[in-house]
Amino acid sequence: MAEAQKRLSQTTLKRRQRFHPKRDVRPAVLAKANRLVISIAAFIGLSFLAVLILQAVLG
Repeated sequence: MAEAQKRLSQTTLKRRQRFHPKRDVRPAVLAKANRLVISIAAFIGLSFLAVLILQAVLG
């Protein structure tokens, strides 16, 4: 019984995907893309806040 549960849990759990150099994007490229997305999102958010503050001051 314990053996069946052990086997079942190992097959149902998703294994950690290993990096495959020919198929996958390099982790450094993913990290750079993530930083770019975060910086763009921060810029858009700060621009939105700046517009709101400017409208509150002027209007």
